[in-house]
Amino acid sequence: MTTRPETGIVEDWCNARDGLAIALGGGGALGAAHVGVLEVLNEYGVFPPIVVGTSAGAIIGGAYAAGLRPSSIGKLVRKATWSDFGILNRRPKLGVLDTKGLLSTIEELGGDRLIEDLPVRFGAVATDVKTRKAVLFTHGSIGTALCASIAVPGIFAPVKRDGKWYVDGGVAANLPIQAALDMGAIHIIGVRACHEWDILHSKQVERELARLEELPEVTMIRPALEGYAQWSRKDVAQLIFRGREAAEAVIWGVSTP
Repeated sequence: MTTRPETGIVEDWCNARDGLAIALGGGGALGAAHVGVLEVLNEYGVFPPIVVGTSAGAIIGGAYAAGLRPSSIGKLVRKATWSDFGILNRRPKLGVLDTKGLLSTIEELGGDRLIEDLPVRFGAVATDVKTRKAVLFTHGSIGTALCASIAVPGIFAPVKRDGKWYVDGGVAANLPIQAALDMGAIHIIGVRACHEWDILHSKQVERELARLEELPEVTMIRPALEGYAQWSRKDVAQLIFRGREAAEAVIWGVSTP
């Protein structure tokens, strides 16, 4: 195991035990940075028992909660293509892609499972189309929850669950800190991949998330991702490295460039 730093933050995380959560934000391809963060945490003996994610963060978090090691997730992310997440939609007015591509990928990796049966507690955040409010999925099909969480309006068709329609969780809560609190977390490691969406109520959302990020029970990890493409996979390896770099910086109490 990697040598423990003198900052004490790793010990604090481990002492939180079942109350430790990691909240992984949305950001398209930038979400690859989450892999690097999880790699470093595990190397220091930190295994968050609560994982919650929005959009790309839900994909990475769901894989981790299902029992995949960060190194295995990294291999999958490095070779992933758009077809692993979506297929061309026959009704393009609802979105260019249909998230059935993601369901096919999940089946190939072992099949759809109930969220409540995963070895790690997991929650995925989506947005209710009618109310535009964040909805946290902690039960039921993980495939449907992930499809709803990544359904970026205009790119993916909305996803129907229990008679309601959902789109990408980033519309309402791109960084799911509140969702982690709702799941009973007493300390949260928040990982931000990008800023909030440029939508009408974004200022209100930004203010609320800024408040949550400053809570004493929240530790933020912010990989330096400026200049990287959000919708291209060409920088995946570098994005994972940036996640590692940011996690190490927080653990050792140093500043990143």
